[in-house]
Amino acid sequence: MSAIPSLSTPRLRLRPHTLADLDAHAAICADEEVMRHIGTGGPVGRDAAWRHLALYLGQWALLGHGMWAVEERAGRRLIGCVGFLEPKGWPGCELAWTLARGAWGQGYAFEAVGAARAFGRDALGIHQPISLIREANIRSIRLAERLGASNSGPMDFLGGTTLVFHHP
Repeated sequence: MSAIPSLSTPRLRLRPHTLADLDAHAAICADEEVMRHIGTGGPVGRDAAWRHLALYLGQWALLGHGMWAVEERAGRRLIGCVGFLEPKGWPGCELAWTLARGAWGQGYAFEAVGAARAFGRDALGIHQPISLIREANIRSIRLAERLGASNSGPMDFLGGTTLVFHHP
């Protein structure tokens, strides 16, 4: 396996996850508001947060793409994750993001997702990513639309209705 690349944007650094991220990632995963529209729709414990990190890193080893930790360049605070999810059973290569509630409304998601998508296309050969977004997740729907993704309609996924957005 080659090294997981790191990316920089004007305000953010997208880098490989480390075990040192567990506390911050677990705090994000424990926030009911953050997790409302992710997975089965509720907060998860530290054990599940650890499995997330293992999945994110494992996908890089197995598939050559995965999720990055997103940290603010000033202060190096972990604020979430962004990248590509494609575990077995997924309907496609998903461009996904999760940010801590304190990072919402600052343009960080647009900045991080845009950088990840461009790198996926240009360096990893991911030309048709999808984003799976719950119908009630208005913030993520707006972000996908702002990024130019088009909604191809609903599907049943992980026990609920999910909209499938296709990225250009």
